[in-house]
Formats: sequence, structure tokens, C-alpha cells
Amino acid sequence: MLKRLAFATALGIAALGSVMDANAQQRAICYNCPPEWADWGSQLRAIQSKLGISVPPDNKNSGQAIAALIAEKANPVADVTYLGGIAADPAKDAGVLTPYKPKNWDKIPADLKDKDGYWFTIHSGTLGLFVNKAALGNKPVPQSWADLLKPEYKGLVGYLDPTSAAVGQLGVMAVNLALGGTYDNLDPAIKYFKDLAKNQPIVPKQTSYARVISGEIPILFDYDFNAYRGQHTDKAPVQFVIPKEGTLVFPYVMGLVNKGPNPDNGKKVLDFVLSDDSQAMWGNAYLRPVFADRLSNEAKAKFLPEAEYARAKAVDLKKLAAAQAKIVERYKNEVN
Repeated sequence: MLKRLAFATALGIAALGSVMDANAQQRAICYNCPPEWADWGSQLRAIQSKLGISVPPDNKNSGQAIAALIAEKANPVADVTYLGGIAADPAKDAGVLTPYKPKNWDKIPADLKDKDGYWFTIHSGTLGLFVNKAALGNKPVPQSWADLLKPEYKGLVGYLDPTSAAVGQLGVMAVNLALGGTYDNLDPAIKYFKDLAKNQPIVPKQTSYARVISGEIPILFDYDFNAYRGQHTDKAPVQFVIPKEGTLVFPYVMGLVNKGPNPDNGKKVLDFVLSDDSQAMWGNAYLRPVFADRLSNEAKAKFLPEAEYARAKAVDLKKLAAAQAKIVERYKNEVN
């Protein structure tokens, strides 16, 4: 009797272990995959539907994601991570990523991936002004970086915190280059943000799409894809402006976490984000997919004319990454 009981107990434990393993295998953790950002919500649902893998939403920004990956390096929690391109090499150098070349790897342009497979671009966005016209009242829609310094926009302008968010750091460099600075000389941007501080800007640390749609932040330094989503999908009274002085195009990347708990599922997720289906979905969410032919004519028709985009230049990721620490340091010491 005791032997049968022990045998049955052992079977039960083994079965429970199998169930737990099966459940674990149907999960992947992605750091910095916020459902409200870049329509990650639709991607996460598609991954669940097409792959049977559950990926919980995660609202970290790039800096927070890397900090968590480093803190958890001895016992990783995440399987994959999504990062602003500025964070790609720092994540690689911190040892939190491991090489993986997903399906369609060879089609990615050389300057948009790490040659050894530590990270690769999935899509890009153009930085500009995401403007809620209704929240401006009778004030004109600003057309330039310089316009934002005018007293009439006091308390109406927002940008993500450059000390942690990739889009915040890109905003500093976009302004800097537009106003005559270089990747090494940040003086124009620092002067600009010190002047902008007099206009009492709103400086959140997290994605602020909903705050623009609601009118809480009338003008936000943000990407075209968020503004187009607000305009065309959510039918909000918003528009996107590419500042007259110029701006930058910024890639977003993904990579496989080193020694993550579910590496096979992580690889499947990375394969998926470069698939034709996923790339078309990014395009339908108003991002420029890394494979340009997956941007449909219907989606492209909702973008500003190409003549406007002529003012947007590709960022030099290596130079931006090299300037990252200086951006953070000077912003903290001279602006914040």
C-alpha cells in the first residue's frame, strides 16, 4: 500500500513538473515592450495567437531595461529585450545579450545590426513634435524647435527624461545637430534645454502617448508613429511636425538575453518580429519596418510627404552611443 502511494505521489509530482515545464515553455519575457508604445500590444497578441507564446507587457524604458538586465545578470528574468538603438552596444558591452541571428537576418542592412548577432533593428521612427491641436487652444501649431522657446508655449511642452529614456537622449542630439552642434559638441543643445527650462517643460520618465491624446501634454518630443496612430487610429485632434531646423531618424533594436530562462521561446519571438507578417504590422502601426518593402502604400499615404522627411537624417548610432554618457552628465549638471 505504501509503495503504491509513494509511486502515485511520484507520478503526481512528475506530472505537475511536466505541466509547469510546459507552461514555462509557453512564456517569454520581453523587457521594454509597452503595449501603448509602437503598437507593441498588437504584436504581443499576434505572438500569442500565432506562436502560442505569452509575452507579458512591460513598461520599462531602454535605460531601465538595461539597468534591470545588469542587476539580474547572475539570474536573468528576461528572455529578449527591445531597446532604442543608442542602447544596443552598451547592452552588448555589459554582457547581458547573447548572439542570435534570426530568420531574415541577411536582409537587414549592415549598419542596422551587430555583425555578430548581438542585436538587430526591427523598425525605425522619425523624431519630431507630437501636437494636440485642441489642447493648444488658439495658439498656432509650432513648426520649429525655436518656436517652443516662445512664452506662449510655457507649460505646454514635454519631452522624456534624457537621463534614462532613449527618446530623451535622441531629442537632445536631434536639437543639437539641428542647431549646429556635433556628436562631440553638445553646447547648442545644452543652451537650448536651459532656455526651454524657463518655459516649465513637462519631463516624464515613461511613454506618454495617453497624456498627449488627453491634452495633458499638448506638445511632446516624440516619434511620427505615435502621432500618426493618434491621428489616424484614435482619431484624436493631433498632428506630427518635423521641425524646420531638421531632426533624426532612430532605429529600434532587439536582442536575445544572455542565459535567459526561456531561450527557445525568445528565439521564436525574435524570428517573428522579422517575419513578413510582423514587419507589415509595424508598417500598419506607422513605423518604418526594417524591410522597407513591407510598408504598404496605404500606410505610407498617412505619413507626411517625403519632402518633409528630407529634413530627417539617419542617426549615427555609434557616435550617439559614444555621446550618451556626456548627454546624461551635462543634462543632469547643467539643465536638470
